[in-house]
Formats: sequence, C-alpha cells, structure tokens
Amino acid sequence: MNTASLATETANEGTRDLDTMSVAQVLAVMNAEDRTVPVAVAAALPAIERAVDLIVTARTRGGRLIYLGAGTSGRLGVLDAVECPPTFGTAPHEVIGLIAGGDTAFLQAVEGAEDDPALAVADLRGIDLEDRDVVVALAASGRTPYVIGGLDFARSIGAATVSVACNVGAAISAHAQVAIEVETGPEVLTGSTRLKAGSAQKLVCNMLSTASMIRTGKVFQNLMVDVRPTNAKLVDRARRIVSAATGADDALAAATIDLAGGHAKTAVVMLLAGCDAREAAIRLDWAAGNVRTAVGPRPGPGATLQVNP
Repeated sequence: MNTASLATETANEGTRDLDTMSVAQVLAVMNAEDRTVPVAVAAALPAIERAVDLIVTARTRGGRLIYLGAGTSGRLGVLDAVECPPTFGTAPHEVIGLIAGGDTAFLQAVEGAEDDPALAVADLRGIDLEDRDVVVALAASGRTPYVIGGLDFARSIGAATVSVACNVGAAISAHAQVAIEVETGPEVLTGSTRLKAGSAQKLVCNMLSTASMIRTGKVFQNLMVDVRPTNAKLVDRARRIVSAATGADDALAAATIDLAGGHAKTAVVMLLAGCDAREAAIRLDWAAGNVRTAVGPRPGPGATLQVNP
C-alpha cells in the first residue's frame, strides 16, 4: 500500500481553504470532523471485543498487556499503560507501553526509529516477552515497519497479537490475530494523524484497558475499587468509592480504609461481608479480586470457585 492510497494521508475536500478560514470556522470544521470518530469506532466494536477477550485471557494466565507503537500512536499506548496503576491498582509490569526510539521518543521524535522492524524485536526481547502476553500494536497508517516487526516477533513466540489502524485493509492487519480497523478518513490538516486518527486510537485504548480490567475483577459496580490513594485527591476518591459501594458514611468509610491499610477494595469487602481486614483479604484472594464473589458465601473445603466478573 503506497502512501497516496491511504485515507489518513488523503486531502480533506472540506478543508481545502483551511488557511483562509476564520478561527471560528476552523474550530467548527474540526468539531464536525471529530464527531465522526465515535461512529467509526462503533463500527469496529466486534473486533475490539475480540481483542478484549485476548487481553482477559492473557491476564488470567498471568500475562501482560503490551502496547507497541511509534510517534503519536506509541505515545497513546504509553499514556494508557501509565494510567492503569493509579486507576486499577495494577503493578507497573502488568501493562507496558513501548514506543519506537525508547522513552526519549515520548517527548522528542527519534528519527528513523519507526522504520526499523528490528528495533521492535529488541524492545520486546528487552521486556522478556512471553507466550502468555498480548501485544497491541498501534499505527494510524497501518504500515509502520517497527510495529509490523513487533507483531511478527510476538506471533513467532506464541504471544497473542492485536493491531489497531485507521485505514481499511491496513498492512498490519495481516500480521495480527485480531485486526481493529477504525476508518477515520482524511484529516482536517492533511496527514496530521494526531487529530481524528489519534482520537480514535485513544478511544480504542480506553476500551481495551477498561473493559479487560472490568472483566478481571478490578471494578465493582462502576467504581474504581482498586484505585491507589497516592495523593490527597485520590484519598478523598477512595473514601467516596467506599461510601458509594457500601452506603457507609464518610467517617466509617475513612476509618475502614485505614483498617484495610489504605486499600479501598478490602474496605468494601469488610463492610459488605461484615468481616475484618484479614478475612476480607482472604475472601478477595479466593475470589481472584472480584468483589461480588468475595462478599458472598465462602466455598467449603475442596470447592471450586466460579468467578463471573
């Protein structure tokens, strides 16, 4: 596929005179184009669902979610990865973002990095990629050599693979088990895929991480019960989460969180199951972190636990 045939690189007929528009007109046309992005993502929901299933399977096997990309796409993967620990209480190694050119490339472009498929292989070897992991490769164009190299290496060792592109019939789609293609079309500013294509990739990453965390017990009701209260704002959020989940008043919620060692999920189980922190921790352990299961009757000796996130 040559660059001229990529929709993401094609000139937008509605913005040919972009440089002559007033600020109000520029903002209006950008807003109108942005409204098409969720519609395009909706068309890809079946593929996104299959990708979530792969991630859930990987996580239940102790595997990791690894985002891989270059430029804007790589930055979006890194962004989603670094948000998972504070939001879902995951360890830093559970969700990883790799960007062509390394950490330096997040703030400053590293010339040529995205053109070398061997760099992706080195980056994946550097984190000891395993067959129980899942690699989600992001490329707006759908043809980035770095990303293709990473997908091929991941498949060669048996890791699950997902591609995310913003062109139909993208080259990377043939290199992944699940191909997510979100057709965002020509950008307002020709070729600037940080715009609609970037927004689409962000929405997809939001779905992949959030849905897979929900399915692996990181959410109770619609609450971030595994949130890490690492600052004053999050301490207050943890208290409000415990109150919302249990009906406890602020004072009781705060006191229970203290007894739970600062862990909101443990505090929720303590209050709903009427137990102490040790018992709550045991319940969460046999429930694989699922609060609804943890607050139910404990299984007897030899019973097989059935967890339904």
